[in-house]
Amino acid sequence: MLHDVLHDHIRAVPGHAEVRAQTNTRRAVSIVSGNLVSNVRSESGGVSARAYKNGVWGFSSTADYDEEAVKKVIKSAQDNALFLDSRAGKGKPPLPSLALANYQVERDFVDVPQKIYIDAARQVDAYIAQKYPALASRSVVCRSDSMEKLLKTSEGGFAHSIMPRAYIYVFLSTDTADGETLELFEVLGGGAGYFTDYYADPSVFYDKIDRLYEQLMQKRQGVFPEAGVCDCILDASLAGMLAHEAVGHTVEADLVLGGSVAGRNLGKPVASELITMIDFAHTALGEKAPLPLYVDEEGTVCKDEVLIKDGILTGYMNNRETAVHFGMEPKGNARAHEFSDEPLIRMRNTAILPGKNKLEEMISAIDHGYYFLKTGNGQADTTGEFMFGITFGYEIKNGKIGAAIRDTTIAGVAFEMLKTVDMLSDDMHWDTSGYCGKKQLMPVSMGGPAIKCKMSVGGR
Repeated sequence: MLHDVLHDHIRAVPGHAEVRAQTNTRRAVSIVSGNLVSNVRSESGGVSARAYKNGVWGFSSTADYDEEAVKKVIKSAQDNALFLDSRAGKGKPPLPSLALANYQVERDFVDVPQKIYIDAARQVDAYIAQKYPALASRSVVCRSDSMEKLLKTSEGGFAHSIMPRAYIYVFLSTDTADGETLELFEVLGGGAGYFTDYYADPSVFYDKIDRLYEQLMQKRQGVFPEAGVCDCILDASLAGMLAHEAVGHTVEADLVLGGSVAGRNLGKPVASELITMIDFAHTALGEKAPLPLYVDEEGTVCKDEVLIKDGILTGYMNNRETAVHFGMEPKGNARAHEFSDEPLIRMRNTAILPGKNKLEEMISAIDHGYYFLKTGNGQADTTGEFMFGITFGYEIKNGKIGAAIRDTTIAGVAFEMLKTVDMLSDDMHWDTSGYCGKKQLMPVSMGGPAIKCKMSVGGR
């Protein structure tokens, strides 16, 4: 648990400045085909400061965390800001004042013993080995990570937060008759919290392992999809990735300034009227968001940002500086992963809202198409063009689920593809186990319903 040695050192800095102490922890265990191959406990931490001066930022950090280190990084940040201002000469006004943040951590850090991760991994691995001995290989990964942050701003804002996450991943692979190796993976539960919050009894997730094995065997007998544009259903987990990768990054204000497609589409239709997309702060659809954030690394109180409303692009995600540029309200999207990282504009809990349809009626509305359920990777750029690898799905023929399919790809331009959406399921799925890789890693969550649309599908 971080102790506060920041005190009032930051208050003497003119204009906006922040000082942030931070500790990141990581715990991980990996078992591959019964063998313990990785057993990791790591921790990094320190303190950083940032000072704003006439449109430039000075930044400084150190791995030490005591009174002298705090004083040193604040002075260095001020000196760097003065130096950059003398060279850049932007002459911008001070940042506008905001409501003072005041957030205190709800729960102390819980350091789960490594033996608990190892025992859980061995239990899950033993179940797979006993029930499915013919697999080509199996892997079980038990993992947790945490970011604890203590922040003070020159205006008097304060925040002390801890964001822990915990997950178990299972990877299964099988060999086909023609010598190809096929793999699928599943995340067994988990989310915001500590490993013991979710995995006191890993056997409650055995049914998910059984379902994963069943899908792998279906894939083994699967067919390759036909290439071309066709009617598709993206399962909820894929809708979340679409929201994050293909849309979310285009509406981050720093990338808008860099020329993203969203820069010329504000206030315009970019999707079907069925689509509303929100970057949630700490509460989503009446419940706590999967990875709740209350104050960002600039001391801004976090609020929801509506990005698309009924198909219209309505907003960007901002930090305090870009919010001034665009005449928008900053809503807490400035985030940093390590103590030595400067805050960047990042997503939090980004999701497309659910609709009114049942999945069954969405499937029955397609004569020939595909239902995509799992993805292994994806990429998108600031034009909104995307390509995702599909690792599992089904054919749809005459309104019914058909054969499983082998690996393929889907591609499109987000703001064009979203205009073809004509049905959304009435349920919601969140994926919280990944990282966003924009310049620095960042835990994020992404979500949505199943989406019926037209999309370009790769063949064999």
